[in-house]
Amino acid sequence: MAYESGGFSTTTNHHILLEDRQSLTVSGVEEVESFDEATIVMVTVKGTLVVRGEGLHIEKLSLDGGDLKVEGSVDSLSYEDTGRERGGLLARLLGG
Repeated sequence: MAYESGGFSTTTNHHILLEDRQSLTVSGVEEVESFDEATIVMVTVKGTLVVRGEGLHIEKLSLDGGDLKVEGSVDSLSYEDTGRERGGLLARLLGG
């Protein structure tokens, strides 16, 4: 997978596979901003993706490959543009 300084290249693919609303696989993930049993917020190469549901938990996370697998009852997937700079919670807390 190609990398540029500052993250993934723009040629990185982004795929979403939802099986029976119980198993979600996402590629092109750059970082997970927050997660709990009801909401997972992740930054992908195509924007911020918010997953909402019940009993959500991250089964697999590979930021090197940009892959994320979620198990639980998925109610919705939505892209949200927050208008803020990219950076995880730790970066924002440390002023990065």
